Formats: sequence, C-alpha cells, structure tokens
Amino acid sequence: MMSFPKDFLWGAATAAYQIEGAYNEDGKGESIWDMFCRKPGAIKEAHDGKRACDHYHRIDEDIQLMKTIGIKAYRLSISWPRILAAGTGEVNQAGLDFYSHLIDKLIAVEIEPIITLYHWDLPKALFMKGGWLNRSIADDFANYAKICVEAFGDRVEKWITLNEPQCFIFLGHSAGVHAPGLELPLKECLQAGHHALLAHGKASLAMREISTKIKIACAPMGLFKLPASESAADIEAARKASFHVDGDHGFWTSWWYDPIYLGTYPEQAWQDFGENIPEIAEGDMEIISTEMDFLATNFYMGDEVKADGDSWVLCPEDPNIPKTAFDWKVTPELLYWGPRFLYERYGKEIMITENGFSQNDQISDDGAVHDLNRIAYTQAYLSHLQKAIKDGIPVSGYMHWSLMDNFEWGEGYTQRFGLTYIDYQTGKRIIKDSGYWYSDLIHSNGAILTETELASV
Repeated sequence: MMSFPKDFLWGAATAAYQIEGAYNEDGKGESIWDMFCRKPGAIKEAHDGKRACDHYHRIDEDIQLMKTIGIKAYRLSISWPRILAAGTGEVNQAGLDFYSHLIDKLIAVEIEPIITLYHWDLPKALFMKGGWLNRSIADDFANYAKICVEAFGDRVEKWITLNEPQCFIFLGHSAGVHAPGLELPLKECLQAGHHALLAHGKASLAMREISTKIKIACAPMGLFKLPASESAADIEAARKASFHVDGDHGFWTSWWYDPIYLGTYPEQAWQDFGENIPEIAEGDMEIISTEMDFLATNFYMGDEVKADGDSWVLCPEDPNIPKTAFDWKVTPELLYWGPRFLYERYGKEIMITENGFSQNDQISDDGAVHDLNRIAYTQAYLSHLQKAIKDGIPVSGYMHWSLMDNFEWGEGYTQRFGLTYIDYQTGKRIIKDSGYWYSDLIHSNGAILTETELASV
C-alpha cells in the first residue's frame, strides 16, 4: 500500500498565458502569443488568451479549488512579459507583486509552489530582435531568471527553466502552428533549439549565484517507444528506439536531454544531421550541462515497437486503442517505461511535470461534470507509475495537467484538460468528478490504486 514515498508531491500544473488573462494590465507587455492570436486562422474558432480563465483576478478562488482538491504542490509558470514588458530593461514591480502575492497565499495553505520560468510566452519585443534565433536571448533569459530568483527564491525551492523546447521550437518555428508561426528549415530550428538549451544553462548558473538552496531542472517532453512484450529483446529495442533521433520533426528525447545531463548532443543525430547541425561556441556545452538537481518530464503517449534483429520495428496501431479528444493515443504503460528509461540513462530523480487527458466535458443536469474517462486514464497511468516506483525508480512527484480547463494554444478553448471545469462565459468553476477522485487519491497517497487493482482481481 505504501509504494509512493511518504513525501510524494501530488500536484497540478498550469501555464500563465493559458489561464491568467489580464493580457495588457498592470504594465504587462505583449507576448508572441498575443501577437499570434491576432493572425487570421491561427487559433481555432478565432479564440485568444486575453481573458482566458481570468486567474489574474481570481487567485483566491483558484487557491480554494486547490485546497478543496488537496493538492500538495502547484506548478505555475511566470509570464516573462509581465515581469519585463520588453523582455529586458525596467522591471515591472506590479508583475513581481502579483506572483509574490500568489506564492504567499499558496504557502499559507501549505501548497508548495513550483515555478516554470518559460512556458512559451516570449516577450514580443525579443521576438522582434530575432527571438530564439538570436544567440543573445540566452543572456536575456538568464537575466530574467535571476530577477525571479531574487524575488521569489526565498520561498520557492523547485524551479523549471523551460517547458517542452520541442514544442516551442518546432511547432512554433517549423510547423508554424504555434507562436510565433514560422516555417523555417531544420538548420534554423536546430540553431534556435541550441540557443534555448544555452538559455537554460546560463539561467541555471545565474540562479545559483543568487541561491544555493534552490533545485533546478528543465522539462522537455518525454516521447518514448514501448516494448511490445517484456522480453529482453523487445525491452532493449524500445530503449534504443526511445533515444534514437530521426526525421526533422524535433520531437526527439535524447536531443534535448543528452546535452543537459550528458554534456553532448547524441552522436548518431549529429552525424545524420550533417550540415544542419547548429553552431556551437566554445564553452556552450559546459554551460548547458551545468549540474541539475532532478529531471523533469511531461508524459502523454508512446508508440509500441518490437525487436527486429539488432534494430526495431513499429507495431501496427491497434484500431481499438482509446484516444483523447486531441486524438492522442492512451498508452498508460508510458509511465512505467518512460521513467525507467530516463533513470537508466541519466541517473536522476524524476518529477512528472505534466500528464493529463483532454475530452469534451459537459455540465450534466445535476450541475456536476462526470468525466469518468479522465478518471480511468489517470488511474491507469498512475498504476504504471506506481509499478515503476516499486521497481526502484526514484520519482518525487506528479503534476496533473491541468488544474483547470484553459486556453489550449492553437486549439483555443475547444480542448478541456482540467480537473476543474471553467465556464468561459461566466468564469464559474466546477470541480469535476476527476478532481474529487484525485483528492481521494492524494489523501490515500496513491493507496486507492492498489485497492482498485486488488478489487478487480
């Protein structure tokens, strides 16, 4: 019954642009998402994040939601342009005060704040100077990180530098479906990605100059291959495939984790990319690979493979596999194999910084939101995480995505991930059935997963 550590951090996550609103209040500057939302056809149904969940004006109400659910940690992101309207220069005190006030209120109700410094809302002013394509952004980001730790480091221990660089680089600069909406060749995208990793490293060094007590990590997305069976051959095939780099989509695992935790880009990818490899200045890799305190990762889905000699082949997709409203496959075993493969390769304690389920939730006639599929999803995924912990993989926490329904980037408000339902017309919050189930899970420290498993035998 005690497979989860007694101090396991059960939490929930959000991102500033997706929930805050108040897009131009109290000195906040424009971000690339404010700009991108004005582009015709960029966002489904012409939605934007101007108001979002109005969290900026409703933090007391939202903290009460967290308290009711019983989460122990809240992973929030800070809006860079709310702190520095132009990305550099004069600090916006009103922005600092907002987050300081939020942090104090969380601590007062014994909810640990975990801060993400960059969850995609780059100041527009920096984009106009080249954004992630401009190497100087690494120093700009380090300066921003330093300001935040100076302001909040006395109360916040755990910090995430970047969220999912795969997404903000390749969806934003190659596919063009996220801000800033560019469609660039692989060479430019890899260079922008290198600048992002350099920003992570420089920020980490700057943050540690302010505080030696904080703990730092980066949070790429964990995309893994899953073994078709538990044979040694299939497991090794899945491990190899998980860290292999191919194609030009950017959604590789080792390309983003290896520089941080091993100090080098994966050799196989470096050779395969040829003339597209990024320019690296002397000392860059030492900066990027500054020692991290833990490993953060976001898990959603994986692909099944089986051994084929010394290589692997992708298994045909089961036509009956469950999928989310986003058309993402439901693959619960990812939360076993993902942490296991990461720990075997990098040897760091792991925090699951995102995992969640989208569906088209509705308010029922009884006024409640009965999202049984989200409960089944979370229960299945966490059962596999429980198995990983039992097998000795050190996992310190799980942040459910998301605390509340929110602006889901290019999908606008058409995808709902929340434990809490948001009525976007009125702002009313309704804790869903999954929120109450998650509350029971937290209070049992995961024991109800085992009880459910035993009851089904």
